[in-house]
Amino acid sequence: MLFRKTDPTAPPKPPKSKSREWVDSLLFAVIAATLIRWATFEAYVIPSPSMEHSLLVGDYLFVSKLHYGPITPQTPLQVPLTHQTVPVFGFKSYSDLIQLPTYRFPGFSSIKRNDVVVFHVPHEQQYPADLRTNYIKRCIAIAGDTIEIRNGQVFLNGKPGAIGGQPQTDYFMEVETPNDEVRQALHDQGVVDYTKPDGIPVAGTLEETGKLGYIISCQASVAEYFRKQSYVKSLTVYSPLRQPLFPDVADYPVSGAMSAVQRKWQLDNFGPLPVPKKGQTIALTPANAAIYYKIVSQYEHNQGISWQDGMIQQNGRPLTSYTIKQNYYWMMGDNRHNSEDSRFWGFVPEDHVVGKAVLIWLSLDPFGDLAHKVRWNRLFHTID
Repeated sequence: MLFRKTDPTAPPKPPKSKSREWVDSLLFAVIAATLIRWATFEAYVIPSPSMEHSLLVGDYLFVSKLHYGPITPQTPLQVPLTHQTVPVFGFKSYSDLIQLPTYRFPGFSSIKRNDVVVFHVPHEQQYPADLRTNYIKRCIAIAGDTIEIRNGQVFLNGKPGAIGGQPQTDYFMEVETPNDEVRQALHDQGVVDYTKPDGIPVAGTLEETGKLGYIISCQASVAEYFRKQSYVKSLTVYSPLRQPLFPDVADYPVSGAMSAVQRKWQLDNFGPLPVPKKGQTIALTPANAAIYYKIVSQYEHNQGISWQDGMIQQNGRPLTSYTIKQNYYWMMGDNRHNSEDSRFWGFVPEDHVVGKAVLIWLSLDPFGDLAHKVRWNRLFHTID
């Protein structure tokens, strides 16, 4: 074995400058933080009420990448610790010149029904898949399930589904006279309207009926409380969104396929719809082809795909069957009438799943004063 001899008479190497030490330390910190963020845990904040009352606006979460396994980046040319844009400056933080195939490392759990999941929303085709906007929803149905919603009740595989969390619904609460007693009760019961300066709903007249009252979003137990109050004349489910929904409605306003109007699917009445499973071979017909078009043309990176005469075409020929390449999931917000979710844009591909929300480490009330800003009772709560 050969050893390199050192010259004892050679002058010692000059010590690193302070600036070089700072650069080395900063580089190490960025690399370590990037690896931790990619492979273990990442912090998120809840910006909208789509998951209330399970998760509140102002909840700060840790999301585990370990549960389902971290996934390799599709877009390697990006500024570390950024997503879509560089903070403060606002310019694009990545280049899509190089796009890599993705691989998910093994995790210690599969995606289960009722998991609270962070994922890249699939319909943002202007971004690479791993840089699309992060959404957080509850996984209602997994690959192989058939989901249906009847009058707001979720059915899985023909049976009522066991739904986790604390879902809430919109109601119209008719009152004789709006007053401070009603407003205080709304506040005490945790009913929030984030469009109002103080967060408390404001009374108004319902256009359809001329009745006076409040549109509120709350859990069933809170609705039952208000039904028992003397100042409440009536309380009924309020679902203002009446337009037909279908997972591909944005792609096929006039497609020739069975349309959303024909299906009559809406927020509270939807399906039945099978959730695609890896390895499943589906017979494609004019009645169902539109459901699978985004899967075949976008999510699974097939070539030569088009839409013509109410059918999926590949290289100019109708595609009559297709074998699914990855699992898909059905995600919905717990705030059922105030959530943009799979009812609007369809299935979530497995390679879009980021991780599982596991812990609330901080919660700040956007309407709380200095003494009540922190929601102390939510700190370090695990997420169900």
